[in-house]
Amino acid sequence: MNVTPLTRRPLGCLKATLRQARQQNMVFARHMATETAQARTPLPPPEHNFFPLQDRKTKTLRTAFAVYPSTVASGSKSLAPPPTNALQSLHEAQIKKMDPTGARTALFAKTREAAKVGDVLMVTHRRGGEPFAGVLLSIRRRGIDTAILLRNHLGKVGVEMWFKVYNKNVAGIEIVKRRPKRARRARLTYMRQPKHDMGSVEDLVFAWKRSRKVFSSGKAAAGAAAAKKAAAGKKK
Repeated sequence: MNVTPLTRRPLGCLKATLRQARQQNMVFARHMATETAQARTPLPPPEHNFFPLQDRKTKTLRTAFAVYPSTVASGSKSLAPPPTNALQSLHEAQIKKMDPTGARTALFAKTREAAKVGDVLMVTHRRGGEPFAGVLLSIRRRGIDTAILLRNHLGKVGVEMWFKVYNKNVAGIEIVKRRPKRARRARLTYMRQPKHDMGSVEDLVFAWKRSRKVFSSGKAAAGAAAAKKAAAGKKK
C-alpha cells in the first residue's frame, strides 16, 4: 500500500484550500452581478431631450440620439421639427443656390413660355467645344437632377445626349426653333425611327444664327446701324 509522504501533505492541503477559495470568489462575484442587474432601474429620459456627449477637443457638449418633439427649447434656442418632405426641401435649397435668378427653372417649368418636347434647343458648355443642338425628346424633372435629352445627327449617325439643367458647366440653353403644335406625348421616342426622324438640325441652327446676326462682325454691325439711321433721316 502506497502512502503519501508526510512532507507533501501540507502542500496538497494548501492547493485544495486555494482552489476552494477561488471557486467561492467566482460564485460570490456572479451573485453580486446578478443582484446589481436586478436592482438597476431604467434611467428616465433627460430633461434637455438629448443625451450629452463631450467633445474631446473642444470639451463642449453635443447632442446624440436627439428627440425632437413639436417644439423643443434648449437654453435660448428652439429646435424646429424636421420637414415632412426632407428631400424636396434639400432640392429646393440646392436649386436656389445653383440658379439664383430662376432662369433655368423658368425655362423648363410647366408654363406656356417654357421649352417643350419637340423644340430645337442648343446647349453651350463652359469648358469650350462646339455647342450641341438637337430636338428635345424628353424632360426629366427630378428637382436638382432635372435633365433634358437632345437628339441630332452627326455624320449621318443619330446621337443623343443628356444634359443636367442645373449643372454649373452648362453656360446656356437657347431655344432655336419651337414646335408649331404641342406634342401629344411627354417623350418623343418615336422620333428615333427612320419614318419620324427629323435628321440633322444644322440648317435650323445656321438660319437662327443668321437671323440673330451672329456671323456679322462688330464693325459691320455698326456700319449697318449707321446706314439705317441715315436712311431714316433722309425719309424724314
